[in-house]
Amino acid sequence: MEVGDFFAVFFRWIHVVAGLLFVGLNWWFNLVLVPFSVSTDRETRKNSTLGLVPRALYWFRWSAIYTLVFGLILLIFVFYVGGQTIEGQEAWTAGSYIMVAVVFLLYRVYVLLANGPLGKNTLAFAAVGFAVIAALVYCMIKVGNFSYRGYVIHAGVFFGIVMIGNVFETIVPAQKKILEALKAGTAPDPQLIAKVSQRGLHNMYLSVPLLWTMIEAHTAVPAANSWIYLMAAILIGWLAVYFAIKKAQKVKGW
Repeated sequence: MEVGDFFAVFFRWIHVVAGLLFVGLNWWFNLVLVPFSVSTDRETRKNSTLGLVPRALYWFRWSAIYTLVFGLILLIFVFYVGGQTIEGQEAWTAGSYIMVAVVFLLYRVYVLLANGPLGKNTLAFAAVGFAVIAALVYCMIKVGNFSYRGYVIHAGVFFGIVMIGNVFETIVPAQKKILEALKAGTAPDPQLIAKVSQRGLHNMYLSVPLLWTMIEAHTAVPAANSWIYLMAAILIGWLAVYFAIKKAQKVKGW
């Protein structure tokens, strides 16, 4: 094994472990803490929030950072330097560069939609989001000339950017204000609570398709020539999250 191969494996290991911690904590918030908080009294909710959330946010924040840093390292060296973004192409086209830029900048469009009236309707937001993702994938193929592995991993990059952007731009700052209010004995701003809940829910829905892209980008399947295959995986992932959240509202214990 060459030195470069060793570091690629090592960095991928860190990226996956950090990503699992990041995603796992997000699931814990949505499947355990939130249903528990809703079902308990105000004092218990306050004490559990002050005791658990700061500890969870510490690992949540750092796991997000490690996932991002090592994910970008792998993206650069495996897909850009390693040439897996556009397999069989001698050089990138202008469209290729444009689509990479779109992947990284599309987060701002997500923020505008999430903060607007559409963001208040989960089903409508999901429908529009699915259409945007489908258009992104289609354009990566037709405009960017991305290979199967190329557009799969860049779809995952977009999901990851949204998730990490939500953490550092919305969830962590809002949670700090909520905790400060609880410590001061005042009621937290309901809009902050709603914003944290919204972005945490979005992150959970994105996490399952994200994990799919992390593993699927390294394989080849019979349906790999069809971008519909990826879109079906995203839809299945979203349905799985939907039913998990519904189940979490009913779980009382063993």
